[in-house]
Amino acid sequence: MRRARAVLTALVAMGGILASVTPASSSSPVGQAGQVEQDTGQGKLVWSSCNDPATPALQCAMLDVPLDYAHPDGRKIKIKVNRLPATAPKSRQQGPILLNPGGPGDSGLWMPVSISGKIPQDVASTYDWIGFDPRGTNASEPHVTCDAHYFDGERPDYQVAKGSSKAWLEKSAKYAADCAANWSWFLPHMTTVDNARDMDSIRRALGVKKINFYGGSWGTTLGSTYGELFPSHVRRMVLDSIVGPTISWYDHNILQDKEHQRRFDAFAAWTAKADSVYHLGTDAAAVKRAYYQVEEALRSHPVDAAPAPGRIGPAEFEDTFYGGGYTFLRWPRMATVLSAYVTKNDTRPLQIAYNTYAAPGADDGTFPAYNAVQCTENAWPRDWEFWKKDQAAVDAVAPFYTYNNMWYNAACMFWPYQGNQAGRLKITGKGLPPVLLFQATEDAATPYEGGVAMRKALPGSKLVVQNGGSFHEILFRGNSCLDDTFTAYLRDGSLPAGKGFIAKTCAPQPDPAPVYVTPPPAALKAQAPTALPPTHPEAVRGVR
Repeated sequence: MRRARAVLTALVAMGGILASVTPASSSSPVGQAGQVEQDTGQGKLVWSSCNDPATPALQCAMLDVPLDYAHPDGRKIKIKVNRLPATAPKSRQQGPILLNPGGPGDSGLWMPVSISGKIPQDVASTYDWIGFDPRGTNASEPHVTCDAHYFDGERPDYQVAKGSSKAWLEKSAKYAADCAANWSWFLPHMTTVDNARDMDSIRRALGVKKINFYGGSWGTTLGSTYGELFPSHVRRMVLDSIVGPTISWYDHNILQDKEHQRRFDAFAAWTAKADSVYHLGTDAAAVKRAYYQVEEALRSHPVDAAPAPGRIGPAEFEDTFYGGGYTFLRWPRMATVLSAYVTKNDTRPLQIAYNTYAAPGADDGTFPAYNAVQCTENAWPRDWEFWKKDQAAVDAVAPFYTYNNMWYNAACMFWPYQGNQAGRLKITGKGLPPVLLFQATEDAATPYEGGVAMRKALPGSKLVVQNGGSFHEILFRGNSCLDDTFTAYLRDGSLPAGKGFIAKTCAPQPDPAPVYVTPPPAALKAQAPTALPPTHPEAVRGVR
């Protein structure tokens, strides 16, 4: 790591990249067919239209970066980048803002248009909005896939008591082996540090000395890692829904399990209050019994998943429901699924919810990147007996999500590239400008402890807390207290005035109204399922 940093420092010094924060696009040479070239000697961005009819100004490019930054002249891979250029006069432009939604591995290409459209245009117009696909994922090249059918249903039951452990252990071990067999040359180079160095390659290719950054979920790990490696290249940074900087990924999952249980309890209580709509009982315990009643019925009578392939068994059922811990906007549909099944023996809402929220895509998506980051950055337990005992203790207090989460991460038990006990790069904040932090107290995916730990790690930062909030990634959801704070910071660097550990507190959004979500007549068609777009209010993003 030290050698790679020395190489990059030397390259920056030789390159003389001392441009102002104004985007290079305003003065870069124009090539053939209107393409704009920016060349720093290690990779160049050749911008051309993304051919997006809705946003003609959106530009796309591929950037060559080193596979291994310790050997910058060796093998190259490609990072897909897009840009919505600043439209303000050059004197008012504030440079590029790089965007990452989390994952690890989620695409950021949707973000320039979406996020810039959610803040006042007098501020949005002053930035170049930069999205990118992390290395090995989505439209970057190569796109790593280990088992295209890994998530096809019906998969083994998550619950250990149902005797599925052997099947899951074999499935997880095979997945790790398949990844290693095909991608041994790439997997060790997919860590957060590698991705942070890719961000600096993007910065240099843009021809600017400093960048701005917004990241949510794992994007907070990526952003803070970039800030630790390249503090002098950070102008402004916003971290939304924060992963604690020192916790191991294994322990982070245990925190998730406990917080997801709290959110499931909240869903059950909300549904019970709406018994006149859902008819599942007037207390939370009755709603929970309905949930487990449906799960048990699916063990013996799985439901056809059409239009997705396969069947909906207990594992697929659980996957359909866990996203309610990320956004309560799913609660009305979740309650409808239970009500329709229990009171009417109607499986259509379940089929629609599964196809909308949980059905697999064409391959294993960003799962290889998820594993390559998390399994490699910490030393995971390798002994199944340890997992079995430790996770049973967690399941005793958080049964809703524990075994679902455990098997999702079980490939780390067999991953061929293991990190060390020190874990991820230590975050100190040395040399960074003030960082703006956002955290909800009831976030299940990145629990509140992470925001507290990051505030301690970055003593010059400002922490904004949504007390009672439960959204995962809390900005751009219509809460003016939060969004106005973000806008002010981007406008001119203004920070909350509070002097305490928490600089500002915002109120949560109210719970959704209870509605029975009636399936439209043509809800199920004989076509491949499509997931919710990332911009949809019910979409789930970030660290699972």
